[in-house]
Amino acid sequence: MWIWFGLAVLALIGEVATGTFYLLLVATGLAAGGLAAVGGLGLEGQLVVCGVVVIAGLVVLRATGVLKKREVNAHRNADVNLDIGQTVMVGDWAGMRTARVWYRGASWDAMLAPGCDPIGGEQIITEVRGSQLIVQPRQPVSTSHVQG
Repeated sequence: MWIWFGLAVLALIGEVATGTFYLLLVATGLAAGGLAAVGGLGLEGQLVVCGVVVIAGLVVLRATGVLKKREVNAHRNADVNLDIGQTVMVGDWAGMRTARVWYRGASWDAMLAPGCDPIGGEQIITEVRGSQLIVQPRQPVSTSHVQG
């Protein structure tokens, strides 16, 4: 009967090492199997309890969206691409709302983000598509102060 709890602890250690919920479900099922053994169920009953708890946990976590695959758009995510949010200088926009900019020691193609006016000056990188930077003009900082 104690083998169930030992395996549950090993599954929990694996869970901590990998960070997935699947091993947590397995550990819960193994612990339930151990409790079934303590309760006096035979091996078949212990295996059924373990399997039912694992499958029920999987169904619950899928229904709540915890196990839902998180889509990460690396082209626009600053946590994935450190270029997002950086600034570049655009002297003049060419046709098709493109320009050449100097960034990180190299010349890059820059394209104006949709819905933005082609204004020269400081631009913020909002997306990186291959070797092309998608930029938008930096919003001017307001210098007006509210007096009370």
